[in-house]
Amino acid sequence: MSLIKLNNRSIKDVTSLPFGVGTLVHIQSQTASNSASISFTTGINSTYKEYQFYFIDIHARSSGENFLFNMSTDSGSNYNVTKTTTYFRAFHNETGTSTTLSYSTGADLAQSTGYQEIMNGVGGAADESGAGSMTLFNPSSTTYVKHFISDTNCYNQGGDYTYRTFVAGYGNTTSAINAIRFQMSSGNFDGTIAMFGVL
Repeated sequence: MSLIKLNNRSIKDVTSLPFGVGTLVHIQSQTASNSASISFTTGINSTYKEYQFYFIDIHARSSGENFLFNMSTDSGSNYNVTKTTTYFRAFHNETGTSTTLSYSTGADLAQSTGYQEIMNGVGGAADESGAGSMTLFNPSSTTYVKHFISDTNCYNQGGDYTYRTFVAGYGNTTSAINAIRFQMSSGNFDGTIAMFGVL
């Protein structure tokens, strides 16, 4: 296996990275500062068959809110794509007295146009936040449904827990997805979301 060399002086200046199956190309990043939502309404097109979103220090302004997303087929005029999803999580509290790995039927969707939860009960105290990633596959296809996979972790305010959440599913549409929105279940949030395409 050959070594990967970064020619940029700083990692923040890197515009693409070589990976095993393709090159990760930065398209854009957006930062929320007490914002209601972050929407990506440009850059999702047929250039890439795979898009990756990275969530960095997602901080709820109202403690215990869920982090959600939805997709659009009309460039962000409406975020209401019909979705069928699956959702499970693992959690562990700081005292080591409560642990679980479970499926959450209340967080999955069955042919729903509602927003999908991808991070549960994000803490709102000064040092509490969440992070993770989501992959959206071939959003510009006009033949197939639109699959996604999300893997996140957050400081859950309900008893000082770490919550790792796994969500997957598909947007049940053959129309091209060309916009995506992230928001809390209620209230505003802080944090950065970076969008990359995979060549």
